[in-house]
Parts: sequence; C-alpha cells; structure tokens
Amino acid sequence: MAQPLAQTVPTRTAESAPILKIEDIYAGYGEEDILRGVSMEVYPGEIVCVIGPNGAGKSTVFKAVYGFVNVRQGRILFDGQEITNAKPQVVIQRGLAMVPQLPSIFPQMTVYENLEMGLFLERDSRKVKARIEYVFELFPRLRERANVMAESLSGGERRMLEIGRALLIEPKMLLMDEPSAGLAPLVVRTIFELVRELNTKIGLTVLMIEQNVRQGLEASHRGYVLELGRITYQGKAQELLNNPDVRRTFLGGR
Repeated sequence: MAQPLAQTVPTRTAESAPILKIEDIYAGYGEEDILRGVSMEVYPGEIVCVIGPNGAGKSTVFKAVYGFVNVRQGRILFDGQEITNAKPQVVIQRGLAMVPQLPSIFPQMTVYENLEMGLFLERDSRKVKARIEYVFELFPRLRERANVMAESLSGGERRMLEIGRALLIEPKMLLMDEPSAGLAPLVVRTIFELVRELNTKIGLTVLMIEQNVRQGLEASHRGYVLELGRITYQGKAQELLNNPDVRRTFLGGR
C-alpha cells in the first residue's frame, strides 16, 4: 500500500492563502440548521478529506459551497472571492468543479459523447476537441473506450469518466462526494490512487467527502471530522488516523 499523503503536506509560504475558505457557516433546510458554525480551509495543491457518521452534515457542506442550500450565517470564499449563496453556474465559472456521489453519466451515449456533454455550452469545436484530448492524456483508458457506450463501462471506468468530465474545464479545485460509493474494494483503491496521481501530476486541489475513512485519509494531506453539524477534530490526515477517539469511532479501535 502506498504511504499516506499526509507524509508530504504541500509547503505553505507566508503569502499562502487558502483557495477555499469556509468561515463559521450555519446552513440547512427550511428552518433547521444542519451545519452549526462549520469552518474549513483548503490550500492549493492539497487533498483534504471530510469524514463523519451518516447525518453529520458532510454533503450539506458541499451543497452550501455550491449554492444548493442557503447559508444563513458566515461566508464562503473561493480563490479570494466571496461565493456565499452564489448560484451553481457562478461557482463553476469561478473554477470549482464537482463529482457528485450519484451516477451522472449518460449510459446511452459513448464515452466521447459524455465528454462532449460536459462542454455543451462551448461553441468552438476546436476547443472542445482540445479539452477532450487533454482528458484523454490524463486518462488513457478513456481514450481506449472512447467509442464504447457508457452503460458497458465498469464501475471504476464510470467514476473515471465522471472525474474526467469534471476536469474538462481545467478547474482550480475539485469537490468529490463519496468517490468510493458503490465500488468494489479493489476499484476503490484504484480511484484513490488516481486522485493522488492527479494531485502529483497536475497539482489538482481536492476536497472530498468519504465514508471509507481509512482509505480517504490515507489518500489525503489533511482531514476534518464532522459530527452533528460541527467540526470535532481536524489536522494532518495521519494524525487523525492515529487519534484514539477517531480510531475508536470510525475504525473500530484498531
């Protein structure tokens, strides 16, 4: 097994600023706040993992960032600009892409057509071809399967296609909601290795939610533990893996 990325946290200078800064946000549905004073930071070049039990509010963090739920207090800044309660299309235009947990590919389209759909607003066919070629360079397997119907892809290939489509816009940062969901254990490891490879190769910055605590943290530089809408622990990923309370709650004490 590869060594955890926590061993090689990106160096920050005095001038470093977080690319994503979530400041003391309260957000939820209707009149109920699911998030109660949540603060997080993600720096350029980092992979950061948010873990926590079901119902802790992990997905609500992403929905708040993307403008799908109302932030009633606090603020969210991305790349130095406030995006609190901004519409999703504005967030995307700022360079923040997302890979959702639920399947998002079009099964009756080919791999290539799925990638084209990721750029359906782009009218310049040359730019579309260039960006798809960029994704094929990152994911040679997708090039091999370019003319295959997406419904025939394996679970790992489908997740690869979803990640590749998100990278078409060459985002400054990627949000990943449960990247291991529904995948076999061997495929899960492959996906996390792929995320690490992208982080090393193109400096991809990632904030992900993950139920697979051990593999999620081992693939990350830092982590946050979210429980009942509040951050209870944060730190380097390896420190969280070694934390007795975290181990007892999420890893069975082992």
